[in-house]
Amino acid sequence: MAMNPKDPENAMPPVRQPTDAANRLIREKSPYLLLHASNPVDWFAWGEEAFEKARRENKPIFLSVGYYTCHWCHVMESESFADPAIAEILNRHFVSIKLDREERPDVDRTYMTYVQAATGGGGWPMSVFLTPELKPFFGGTYWPPDDAYGRPGFRSILERIAEAWEHNREAVTQAAEQATSLLEQIASANVSGGQLSEGILPAAYRQIRASYDAKHGGFGDAPKFPRPVVLNFLLRYYARTGERAALEMSLHTLRAMAAGGIHDHLGGGFHRYATDSRWHVPHFEKMLYDQAQLALSYVEAFQITRQAVYAETARDILDFALAEMRAPEGGFYSAQDADSLLRHGSTEHGEGAFYVWEAGEVAELLGPDAAAIFNSVFGVEPDGNVPPEQDFRQEFTHKNVLYVRRTIQEAAKHFGKPESELEALVRKARRQLFVARSLRPRPPTDDKVITAWNGLMISAFARASAALDEPRYLEAAAGAAKMIESNLEGAAPGTLKRRYRQGEAAIDGFLDDYAFLIQGLVDLYEADFDSHWLAWAVELQETQDRLFWDSKAGGYFGTTGGDPSVLVRAREDYDGAEPSPNSVAATNLLRLAEMTARKDFREKADRTIAVFARRLETIPEAMPQMIAALDFSLSKPKQIIIAGEPAAADTRALLRLVHERFIPNKILVLADGGEGQRRIAKWLPFFESLTRLDGRATAYVCENYACQLPTSDPHALARLLDSKGEVV
Repeated sequence: MAMNPKDPENAMPPVRQPTDAANRLIREKSPYLLLHASNPVDWFAWGEEAFEKARRENKPIFLSVGYYTCHWCHVMESESFADPAIAEILNRHFVSIKLDREERPDVDRTYMTYVQAATGGGGWPMSVFLTPELKPFFGGTYWPPDDAYGRPGFRSILERIAEAWEHNREAVTQAAEQATSLLEQIASANVSGGQLSEGILPAAYRQIRASYDAKHGGFGDAPKFPRPVVLNFLLRYYARTGERAALEMSLHTLRAMAAGGIHDHLGGGFHRYATDSRWHVPHFEKMLYDQAQLALSYVEAFQITRQAVYAETARDILDFALAEMRAPEGGFYSAQDADSLLRHGSTEHGEGAFYVWEAGEVAELLGPDAAAIFNSVFGVEPDGNVPPEQDFRQEFTHKNVLYVRRTIQEAAKHFGKPESELEALVRKARRQLFVARSLRPRPPTDDKVITAWNGLMISAFARASAALDEPRYLEAAAGAAKMIESNLEGAAPGTLKRRYRQGEAAIDGFLDDYAFLIQGLVDLYEADFDSHWLAWAVELQETQDRLFWDSKAGGYFGTTGGDPSVLVRAREDYDGAEPSPNSVAATNLLRLAEMTARKDFREKADRTIAVFARRLETIPEAMPQMIAALDFSLSKPKQIIIAGEPAAADTRALLRLVHERFIPNKILVLADGGEGQRRIAKWLPFFESLTRLDGRATAYVCENYACQLPTSDPHALARLLDSKGEVV
């Protein structure tokens, strides 16, 4: 019943029927750029060919940035870039560049910083006007075309910019210089230093708690994003302090999201965000990085509570990714689109068309009695359940977004039926709707493989495989790691490429590619204990330090600084929909320092955290993942070593005790008596002497390489794991 992202109907979003004419974007691999290959706009990809033309003809650059699964990017493509009249203006007065933000996050981040500073907001599609020297002087996001009533839109903006460039060039150039200076100031604004105390942790907790939505879960108001980095911090704060409210906020949020329309109750996985405060009406695209991070949040909630709902939701996410986002080579695709065709044979498309239901469709599929129960559980209404204020484009009239309005227990009481009977009925109904939905035109899949996001997915599958005792997930994690190693290593040893598609690896890796993959490899080692992954993680860490480390201030730049087309070499200092790669890098360094006893890793971790001291002291809520790294740094991490044969039952029993617990600040190493143990002993000489006692698998629980008495008794190990304030 799984959807096939290789279906021809999934190959490209149904924005328009392509024409025979094609611009130079037809040569590109990015699915987003290929969407625009039949536009009448004379598009260039980001690169010297476009820059040289702008300099030679002394024209401003129009830079349009988006991504393949972006709904409003599709709207602007069909409204404006497909319009010959608008294309004529662009071709006559500008050099037009189309850029995929997922391939070039460095360029996107530079100009998004400008747009946010200039307009107070940001988003995609992003539209920015640059001088031939690539300096921005005007920008925004989505602009509609001029309408039939003469209200100005994108066409009028183009005409005004062209006129200003022609007749007021000095003012435009001055604005561009000021904007570039501002970007440089912003890049260095939060760079500081200093010692950070444990007091940062409760300060961050108080800021996060102040934005908590006690009614609906989550933080802040609509639009409401999952932002798993906040949950990562809260669960670690609970483990450190026992603060029950930190746990309850996290669990309430996870339960509310799992019940909401942001969760796909038929096919699994989560949509990108909710447009309302109660998680009901989503923006329907599905991003790989969301699936990876949310799966881990649910796994950690299960480790703490042992409640099945969290394990079931984690499995739901990961099984969706395996069914619909896994590439034949073993890696994982980037995203699924929000838009799809309204029906087979149609050229019309709509956001969420694949996912929403009319009450009549449900009744026809299930029959009136089963439909009444299904509708009661999943909130289906005769006239639709999407409030008008969430449907300003009127795409969801009479449509229903499925969400859990009643639990099975509540529905059983309401209908006077046994819970087991209703549970079986609802399970069958979901399967019937899933099969029927699978016959609809499917949302297209962005089938490029991004190294960074696959690193996050490796972490999710590896840690879930251990916590949920699921070998399939370990196989998936290892398969993705092997795919990256085979296809995305750079020309030089220990380097990475960012993107793989259709047999081509391209674009030198950025900081997040290294940091997220290193995290995934360490997590994978702690799940399968193949020391190759740990050795590769150390090699990548050394490369990351060489390419991105700021030797003056500390911390990491997002780019190598080798591309002159990137105006500012900045560092990411916000844990948003994705964690800042600096936050992940700090934790990686701390874990690797424990595993290798390398002092330089520990020193770099401390300097990475310290360089953001001003940010952490003033707005700690902006960097919850970095504060989780600080929590690790301030703790006494447990070094847990199991001596035993990997496949032996007694070894697996001891490992199970570790994996089932939420012990965030730890490392887990296996002394297997073979090559893996000898490899790690090169970093930790004492490791070579750790052996099984009396031929039985043996656990060593240490802090700062000082170990408790070794034990082969599972009960004794459990007591050691639960000691010294660790909360389980």
